[in-house]
Amino acid sequence: MKAVFLIKNGNANEAFEIREVQLDVVQRGEVKIRVSSSGLNFADVLGRKGLYPELPALPVIIGYDVVGEVIECGEGVDSSWLGKRVAALTRFGGYAEEVNTLADGIAEVPVDMEDFEACALGTQYVTAYYMTNVVQESRKGDAVLVHAGSGGVGTALVQLLLERGCEVFATVGTDEKVNELLRLGVKAVNYRANDYASFIRAHLGERYLQASYNSIGGKTFKKDMNLLGSGGKLMLYGFAERSGKWGGKLATFKLIWDMGRIIPLLLLAKSKGVIGVNMLKVAQANPKLIGQCMAALVELHREKKIKPINGGEYAYSEVALAHHLLESRKTKGKLILKWR
Repeated sequence: MKAVFLIKNGNANEAFEIREVQLDVVQRGEVKIRVSSSGLNFADVLGRKGLYPELPALPVIIGYDVVGEVIECGEGVDSSWLGKRVAALTRFGGYAEEVNTLADGIAEVPVDMEDFEACALGTQYVTAYYMTNVVQESRKGDAVLVHAGSGGVGTALVQLLLERGCEVFATVGTDEKVNELLRLGVKAVNYRANDYASFIRAHLGERYLQASYNSIGGKTFKKDMNLLGSGGKLMLYGFAERSGKWGGKLATFKLIWDMGRIIPLLLLAKSKGVIGVNMLKVAQANPKLIGQCMAALVELHREKKIKPINGGEYAYSEVALAHHLLESRKTKGKLILKWR
């Protein structure tokens, strides 16, 4: 089979190589999927840049979500999965024509669901669903903040939170994206042109946020903590602030310095929470939970309560171009690589 290997860290034009490779034998509890499309996520960009600590040694096949057909079942897996079209979360290995993954972490998807929609459910919407339904159940009237509100996870969060009746604030990088979110009923702000914390404080008055969904890190961390009220939670699921900066350990140290210290006694006194969300770790500890989240999302999609946005479809040979676009933060929704 063909697979896209990450062979070196750095610029996308030099980082990837398409190779022929033999996939490992399907293990107990796994299924083999013939992939039609592989999803791209911002974690892929971090991995390419050498900023993702979970990444195995190079060369490696990256990728965390796919859609395709189950063509083989390992020992202990119900054979009724054979021939079904599924969305799947993978622990690396997603940029390939075939992939093995745990059967507990897959969900059947309708044949009329677009590939980009199915891939989006696999990682981005699962991440959003986990934060809004498992970590903290969002309630009608909650004031919440979504960073990168037009990105993959951001889009999913906005849709799920609006469906719950929350008052949604969102940061985006262009006025065009601001206007798109305003039409949906989101209080959006261009963080490049305005101080988003002042914008939110002006709208909230004496009220505070119940939740912040933060994929940026850095200085945004302190700002968000000041915007949270008692009982509020900050969910940190990325550190995009680091991705655009070179400088090795010094740049990483600055990111940590900008975020400041977390003092547990102060969290207790103010009744605030900080939760790190790493879906690879969640999936490793509880793969059945991932499958349950995905099944719930398929049902929400069937009910037309969520609708992933097509961020672009590219041939697997265009992986470098897709990475450049994703890294630019100018894309919206879900980007995928097509295998067939």
